[in-house]
Amino acid sequence: MTTPIRFRSIAAASLIAMGAAAPALSQEVNIYTTREPGLIQPILEAFTAETGIAANTVFLQDGIAERVMAEGESSPADILMTVDFGALIDLVDQGLTQSIESDVLESAVPEAMRDPEGNWFALSGRARIVYAARDLELDAITYEALADEEWQGRLCIRSGQHPYNTALFAAYIAHHGEEAGEEWLAGLKANQARPAAGGDRDGARDIAAGICDIAVGNSYYVGRMKSGGGGAEQVAWADEIDVVVPTFEDGGTHVNVTGAGVAAHAPNRDEAIQLLEFLVSDEAQKLYAEANFEHPITETGEPHPIVASFGEIVPDTLSLTDILPHRTTASEIVDRLNFDTFEN
Repeated sequence: MTTPIRFRSIAAASLIAMGAAAPALSQEVNIYTTREPGLIQPILEAFTAETGIAANTVFLQDGIAERVMAEGESSPADILMTVDFGALIDLVDQGLTQSIESDVLESAVPEAMRDPEGNWFALSGRARIVYAARDLELDAITYEALADEEWQGRLCIRSGQHPYNTALFAAYIAHHGEEAGEEWLAGLKANQARPAAGGDRDGARDIAAGICDIAVGNSYYVGRMKSGGGGAEQVAWADEIDVVVPTFEDGGTHVNVTGAGVAAHAPNRDEAIQLLEFLVSDEAQKLYAEANFEHPITETGEPHPIVASFGEIVPDTLSLTDILPHRTTASEIVDRLNFDTFEN
């Protein structure tokens, strides 16, 4: 079921909050997003302040494709934004985006993190990393090693069907093939300390509780926990873990992305391109880092100091478009192995 939408003008809302009358802005850009608008509000406010273009958001947790298809050519959507690259590429495959040309975007966004035809571009990144109990003094690990017998009964991970894990599993298959991918996932299942469930922060919680020694999670959750965003309890969890940045044996670190593309029938196409270009500027990339502890996707972007403390993160150069076709296979293997079912 599609969740109720929320439509707002970020620019107008911020001005009202400051007690000022909102000006009548003659230009606008409308964003349909699966990302909570509050997480990008500071960035959109900065865009409006710089350009005078109002940035309006429609939040759709689910059903963004169905919404746009139902609206057809009369859709007011200018930009389609998702928190997972797979969902974004699905929109492209359904013909809901359009190809654009932008020297700014092509020079700022790494080739592996954008569509070669200009239908979508990454805007921020979330590395799939390892949380490790401090007393392990673990300095390095590969994704491949997570299936080693050394970790039997010591690994925590969320559901294998969660998009964050499906993307990682698909990347593994893209690197090593389906047969090796199934063997690896069987190893991960054998190493589980408890059922594959919950969220990434639960991995830190369970390490602190002595349930597991390592966990797979996204990098930005550590920033949220350490900064106090989840309360004192989560600060305590974060104090019990070290961050280890894994790589593939023949590549770099898997990074999922928030990304966006221009809608196929965008009524404000030029303004949409202008916003996308702003979102990869140093100013916007810094705001992404400050607001949500995500990784800049540009070479000149600066990560939040907490994230920088994890050490250098070198994103895998395997193109996200090459990973995508393996998502279905990864999901099928997860089901075939009953990955989420815990077996002692």
